[in-house]
Amino acid sequence: MPKLPSPFPPHFLYFLLTLTPFLVISQPPADQTPADQTQTILLTIKQQWGNPPQLSSWSTSSPPCSWPEITCTGGTVTGLNLTNYNITEPIPPSICDLKNLTLLDLSFNYFPGNFPTVLYNCSNLRYLDLSQNYFVGPIPSDVDRLSSSLRYIDVGANNFSGDIPPAIGQLPELRFLKLYSNQFNGSFPVEIGNLSNLEYLSMPYNPLFTPAKIPPEFGKLKKLTYLWITSANLIGEIPANFSGLSSLEHLDLSYNDLEGPIPKALFQLKNLSVVYLQNNRLSGGIPTPIESLNLSQIDLATNNFSGSIPEDFGKLEKLELLNLFFNQFSGEVPESIGLLPALTNFRVFSNQLNGTLPPEMGLHSNLEAFEVSDNLFTGALPENLCFRKRLTGVVAFSNNLTGEVPESLANCVTVRTIQLYDNNFSGEISAGIYTSFNLLSLMISKNSFTGNLPSELGRNLSRLEISDNKFSGYIPIAVSSWARLVVFKASNNQLSGEIPVRFTNLPQLTTLNLDGNSLTGNFPTTILSWKNLTALNLSRNRLSGPIPVVIGTLPDLLILDLSENQFSGQIPAELGQLRLTILNLSSNQLSGQIPSAFDNLAYDTSFLNNPNLCATAPIPNVRFCSSKTRKSDYLSPKILALILVSAVLLFFFTALLTFFIVRDYRRKKHKRNLAAWKLTSFQRFNFTKANILAGLTENNLIGSGGSGKIYRVTVNNSGDYVAVKKIWTKGKLDNKLEKEFSAEVDILGTIRHSNIVKLLCCISSEDSKLLVYEYMENHSLDKWLHVKKRRETDPARRVVLDWPKRLEIAIGAAQELVTGRDANDGDEHTSLAEWAWRQHGEGNPIIDALDEYINEPLNLEEKSSVFKLGLICTSTLPSSRPSMKEVLQMLRRIGPMEGSEVKKVGTEYDAAPLLASANKYLSSYTHSKKVANEDGDYVV
Repeated sequence: MPKLPSPFPPHFLYFLLTLTPFLVISQPPADQTPADQTQTILLTIKQQWGNPPQLSSWSTSSPPCSWPEITCTGGTVTGLNLTNYNITEPIPPSICDLKNLTLLDLSFNYFPGNFPTVLYNCSNLRYLDLSQNYFVGPIPSDVDRLSSSLRYIDVGANNFSGDIPPAIGQLPELRFLKLYSNQFNGSFPVEIGNLSNLEYLSMPYNPLFTPAKIPPEFGKLKKLTYLWITSANLIGEIPANFSGLSSLEHLDLSYNDLEGPIPKALFQLKNLSVVYLQNNRLSGGIPTPIESLNLSQIDLATNNFSGSIPEDFGKLEKLELLNLFFNQFSGEVPESIGLLPALTNFRVFSNQLNGTLPPEMGLHSNLEAFEVSDNLFTGALPENLCFRKRLTGVVAFSNNLTGEVPESLANCVTVRTIQLYDNNFSGEISAGIYTSFNLLSLMISKNSFTGNLPSELGRNLSRLEISDNKFSGYIPIAVSSWARLVVFKASNNQLSGEIPVRFTNLPQLTTLNLDGNSLTGNFPTTILSWKNLTALNLSRNRLSGPIPVVIGTLPDLLILDLSENQFSGQIPAELGQLRLTILNLSSNQLSGQIPSAFDNLAYDTSFLNNPNLCATAPIPNVRFCSSKTRKSDYLSPKILALILVSAVLLFFFTALLTFFIVRDYRRKKHKRNLAAWKLTSFQRFNFTKANILAGLTENNLIGSGGSGKIYRVTVNNSGDYVAVKKIWTKGKLDNKLEKEFSAEVDILGTIRHSNIVKLLCCISSEDSKLLVYEYMENHSLDKWLHVKKRRETDPARRVVLDWPKRLEIAIGAAQELVTGRDANDGDEHTSLAEWAWRQHGEGNPIIDALDEYINEPLNLEEKSSVFKLGLICTSTLPSSRPSMKEVLQMLRRIGPMEGSEVKKVGTEYDAAPLLASANKYLSSYTHSKKVANEDGDYVV
């Protein structure tokens, strides 16, 4: 792990001088003096650590008190300082055999393992530094077993994890507690607030802490002078009782997630000198009055503060740093801030400040940084920003500043950056600014500056941005002093003349923007040294002549814009060697064919308004080259034939390979699909489930019902068919469809009757059900009744339709038989059942309702009985309808079926009482049935 410098408090030396050894006189063995015993302990420790070469002075030839790592008091070892000795072995228990040890510094080593609890036996220890090592695991919950005299403990920059235990608050003499830069992923205890003698609390750079508020108990630490908890996942507000930290000098709570206002009394703490609260979500205004007159550094940047900058800041004569940037401050900057004698860094950029800047800023202090950009300031820049010759940067872009650049900046040898772009400055730039020795960047675009380009630049100037001004004149020929220039942006000025060849001798230049000027003449045919150039923009000038071939040799060029000039001739093919991401040659006088590298839609806007250009590929607004204008090299006929044959063979081989792969895949998939289906047979048949599944296609679909589709499937080469009903599926079958399927299978699977179509088998999977019936071609009752053939009356379909449909068919079949009408064929507004009831209710002779083919008087009684049977079967009251068993008995009563015998019971037939009841029912029902009169109203 990286080794970080451990911060020591300002009065660290004083603390060491006040350490007083707590002498414990141990009884040495009779044959060894105390000095010899101490030497033996230390040499044993050296051996246990592998005899590191840094401890070569530890030997029997000299007393321990003469060894550089040892501190003695009264001839007794009281201190052991082994910082940065590259020790990699654990701390041995024998180290606490040094009974008078008060100081132990083991920092900047490679000690491994958990927290060294062996140090619990060092009963007189007052100073313990374990920082910058490889310790891991949690700090023990009984850490208070360390010496009760312990005043200083530093475990920073290790890999300790878990919680900081509450027991840490039970070390009553503790003055310094340093827990920075670990892997703590738990919490820190409120018991730290019980350390009444604590002066220094450091817990920064522990971003894995669980989000937690600052405990109000910390406000009880009256002796605390230094509080540092940067980047520790703090949330909530700063406790209001921090006003009780009367000794506090340094407060750093930066880079957390704190919110709310600054406690009102915070800036009234008399000893407070440093306040770092940047990069939180604090809000509100800066509380006043400000009575912390020792404040030297205030950083409130990157928060949500608002309001004005307090006038009281002008009283802080020790103030060196004032950072208020990235907030929402408004109003003017108090002029008194410009009078502060110690101010070196003034950063208020990205706010909503307005008015004029303090005119005496820089005159009374060693001002180094002046950053006021992105505000609403007006007026001029302060004249004396570099009066003390310490200024390193002026950043004032994006304001409404006016006037000229202060002359003091021309003689400012320390300044490194001047950023004044996007203002209303005017006048000329002093030559002294261009040649300032330490100046690295000069950015003054979007103003109204005038004058010529400088013939000389400072040797360190690498960025010069002067776009959108009124600079005029020629590009100077003597530009050798521009050799360090990396970025030169001079767009939208009034520069004229030709581009000198020496201007191409800028070896570090990466970006050159001269667009929007009045440059003329030819572009240099020689480029001396633009080896690092990545962007070249010369658009919107009056350059002419051919595009130099040499541009195609620039190795790093990515952006090339030569549009809106007067370039002529052909586009050099060498440009195709570049890795251009942006190319614009539009609005010139170019001619000929576009190089093949650009002859594609990726460059569809690169060549607009060049009427003499053509392309071999379709590009919008560029004409197509005729065959006469093409300059491509043709291949010989033999080579072309060879290529064609190879392509054809490759195509057929690929197609054949694809065919076999797809066929193999389909076979495997078909086998997998077949395995998922289960076949249950009810009859003997000569087909397989594969025959059935393969035939379930749309071409074989012959009908559908409420819960299924019907297919006619060929099962062999002889042309035999079966009818297959597929139950509708949407995922797994619902309970209703399952019941229908089970009912159909139970009934038809056991019936053996010549007049009922046979159920051959059923085929089922987890989410699909198939019923397979024998198929009877072109046999339909409906056909013989009505002399017409309809799709839904196919016998196979007639049998396998849904059970609700079968009930409707059974009810209306009798009426269809005797009337010769279709079930839906009553009259204009009624069905057959309603028409028949009306005929009966109106008292019309039954013979008038019969089919014209059977209305002769012969067997009229049987015909009338069938007609009446149809009426009672279509009664609107389900409870009044006879059962199917009763219907069968009635039909037998009317006339015996051909080829069958009917058993006589009672006087004649079992059905006689039923027919009598039917006639009585029809008679009573007729008198209560509603009948429509001539006006369309219903009457009884």
